[in-house]
Amino acid sequence: MPEQEVFELHPSGWESDPSDEFFKLSTVDYCSPQLYTNYALFFKLSDVDKPKTIPVLKRGLEVMLSQCRQLCGIIEEHPDGGLCFHKKRQSTVQFHVQWLDGREDEGKYPTFDELEDRHFVSPALGSLDTWCVPPMTYGEKPEAKPASNPKVSAFKMTFIRGGLVFVMHQHHYANDVMGWAGELHQLAENCAAIWKSQENPTLPPWDPACLDYSRLTMPDVPEDQRVEGPEPRSPHPDRKVAQRLLFHLPKSKTAELKKLASPEDGSYWISSYDAYMAYIWRILSKHRANLFKPDLKENVVWGEAVDFRRRLNDPPVPQRIQGNVLITASSEKSSVPQLTAEEVISEVPLSKLAWYIRQITNGVTEESLDKALSAMAAIRDKSKLNHSISTFSPMTNFTTDWRDTQSCEADFGFAKPHAFRAPLETVTAGLTVVYPVRKNGAPAGEDEGNEFSIGFEKELAKDLIEDPEWNRYFEFRGVDAEERANRVNVARPMAVA
Repeated sequence: MPEQEVFELHPSGWESDPSDEFFKLSTVDYCSPQLYTNYALFFKLSDVDKPKTIPVLKRGLEVMLSQCRQLCGIIEEHPDGGLCFHKKRQSTVQFHVQWLDGREDEGKYPTFDELEDRHFVSPALGSLDTWCVPPMTYGEKPEAKPASNPKVSAFKMTFIRGGLVFVMHQHHYANDVMGWAGELHQLAENCAAIWKSQENPTLPPWDPACLDYSRLTMPDVPEDQRVEGPEPRSPHPDRKVAQRLLFHLPKSKTAELKKLASPEDGSYWISSYDAYMAYIWRILSKHRANLFKPDLKENVVWGEAVDFRRRLNDPPVPQRIQGNVLITASSEKSSVPQLTAEEVISEVPLSKLAWYIRQITNGVTEESLDKALSAMAAIRDKSKLNHSISTFSPMTNFTTDWRDTQSCEADFGFAKPHAFRAPLETVTAGLTVVYPVRKNGAPAGEDEGNEFSIGFEKELAKDLIEDPEWNRYFEFRGVDAEERANRVNVARPMAVA
């Protein structure tokens, strides 16, 4: 058995905390899936520095838990109705420290260099049980249901030869990826201050408004005015077993794609995101059409998770606000006329596809959020508003953009991460994750661009990887995740509100 030590962490200053603290879920939180997320950071470390990181990370976590207070406790029914995060004075969060870097571990577990050579993909880690705190591996499971009163978070650092793997777990109700990013950077700043001066660190400030969810909350309507949510949908019968494929788009190729997808007359502006997502949508749809043989005259769905933190002005919210501050925009609900499969695959110029994505994104406004909140307030069971991507047609494309996490820029004092991943052993076809640029030890050097983890049908993977039209821009970096149980996953990776 690997050597491990488990700490039960109290938030710093816990002795003076109230006996009970309740943080009610916002209206938007309910639309998130009932599952655990696990985000992994990979650090390159010398053997000399390894022991020094334990007290720094331990104390940094204690401070962070006193700031991101919803993470320390359980999810349960609130005395006044609805769900809440319940933190008691004596509540603790588990912090596991594991050593897999001894001589006896050689050949049993990957080294940092081996992980780096494989671009830190999940299969390179082996069983995720080794790196995670049970039962918090990603996915829907009974332990994550509110009826089980799940603990909200846990953390695990594992020393490997040449480095450190740090996994941060939390229930999705507690944070979306940008809420986690706020937590991450607060933790990193705590650790950097402690690394610099353990005796008398100058800790970074924390805005208590980051736990104020009032802007994301609409009071429920009276019971006699409530309505039932949409009925659960079964997985689409045409769904196939999928893999997650990791691709890299160099900065120089991003610039080429943006030029390719921009209108020749300059009549409108598109972003790099619009350009490469339009290209991804086109090529993936081409290959999927070969497999699924859809009616090319029918509309196809495009959707994306949109972070609201920078879109809220009345009033504004802190950029590190916790919780779920997102909504899903989709072509089905947009006022922009939908596109058919044949238009997406070949008939319209790439510039029109990019413009189409830009219009869907721009259609998500503060007013549309308020309208959605009002509609949600009338739903009796708001968890029904979250739909699994597996219930949509396999021609559907959803995107979640994680660039703004800026995870590789988080300076912990002892190091900055070389990579950030969300290790998985469940896979949903149709979801693309956009990773931030790797800054430290980047394989492509100055030309390092974004990485894309694409949930794609396994039987089509070879066709995509060998497609000259695709690899003109995108470089294959490996299989990012495999379905452990060889089944079509029905996990719900994003809120569809």
